[in-house]
Amino acid sequence: MESLNALLQGMGLMHLGAGQAIMLLVSLLLLWLAIAKKFEPLLLLPIGFGGLLSNIPEAGMALTALESLLAHHDAGQLAVIAAKLNCAPDVHAIKEALALALPSVQSQMENLAVDMGYTPGVLALFYKVAIGSGVAPLVIFMGVGAMTDFGPLLANPRTLLLGAAAQFGIFATVLGALTLNYFGLIAFTLPQAAAIGIIGGADGPTAIYLSGKLAPELLGAIAVAAYSYMALVPLIQPPIMKALTTETERKIRMVQLRTVSKREKILFPVVLLMLVALLLPDAAPLLGMFCFGNLMRESGVVERLSDTVQNGLINIVTIFLGLSVGAKLVADKFLQPQTLGILLLGVIAFGIGTAAGVLMAKLLNLCSKNKINPLIGSAGVSAVPMAARVSNKVGLESDPQNFLLMHAMGPNVAGVIGSAIAAGVMLKYVLAM
Repeated sequence: MESLNALLQGMGLMHLGAGQAIMLLVSLLLLWLAIAKKFEPLLLLPIGFGGLLSNIPEAGMALTALESLLAHHDAGQLAVIAAKLNCAPDVHAIKEALALALPSVQSQMENLAVDMGYTPGVLALFYKVAIGSGVAPLVIFMGVGAMTDFGPLLANPRTLLLGAAAQFGIFATVLGALTLNYFGLIAFTLPQAAAIGIIGGADGPTAIYLSGKLAPELLGAIAVAAYSYMALVPLIQPPIMKALTTETERKIRMVQLRTVSKREKILFPVVLLMLVALLLPDAAPLLGMFCFGNLMRESGVVERLSDTVQNGLINIVTIFLGLSVGAKLVADKFLQPQTLGILLLGVIAFGIGTAAGVLMAKLLNLCSKNKINPLIGSAGVSAVPMAARVSNKVGLESDPQNFLLMHAMGPNVAGVIGSAIAAGVMLKYVLAM
């Protein structure tokens, strides 16, 4: 009888909490969106599956060694940790002390837990290597650079302003998060507000990179919001685009793009990196990997490397990145009022970025002989190439012979550059405060 009771107590179902049950359903929803609706399946599928693994009771796959120790509730071990942190020997007090502790102290406590015989789960290890170090988003940015053609941007440099304008959604969302905090609606610190704001850039790797640096506790919610809204770009953007433009503006036919020389394409990533990195060193990691990937593509002398980065390498890293994000989809981190605020602010950020790009195009038309179709301004959010396709689709609805795709790729690529620079600005000024 005792053996049967021990077997029952060892079953995960006996330890399944309400929060874990909800998160299992959330993870299944992400898998359904990825498989049935094809919403960003390359990321949402591994994120959803990582969420399933993270919320299996008693498995501890997403727990660090220290979190495993706290979950074990051994009074003697808790007393040792509490003495080091100078707090009460209970789990809640220890967690509060750890949240306020310096990273070096947190690392010491993790090592102490390892010395006591606890080991981190496999997803926690994935997170430490892939996101904690910042490596995975940077490698993905390298792959994105290798798949990017700067030709449309170089052929029409004015579109750089459209990409820059669309980043207004990022900074407006930061102010929105701080406003919610000011009025006591939802508590957000400045680093958390900055991490949430980057959702407005519609750039998943940048959102994950910045969240990992500024607000790792919100990483799961921010990543899910970023990729979900990127998938919903065809639904979010068209109503805003149509509301801000007239039928006549949507029918504007743009001048045929000039042919960009190979020399220009080779020089551009080098010049771009030098200019931005010298002025804003904090943007160098993201932009550096992006420009390096693009240089491999355009130089034509390392086709094997370029092909590897565009295919095998980025695919492998995407798997580990998705599972690592899934490690943050645990109930105590995800089921918070902040998650609702993140989802709300995320869609507002997309809307503001879209509107800012369209309005900037209309402003440029006031002082330009060669008119810009304002619809391509919405492509300034860096959901590549989805936002450009949306601009083209809405344009074709007004004029079936007006193809805007290549014109829209200019601000679309500029948006990728803009989001990386915005992330650098956030890192520089938020971490300095």
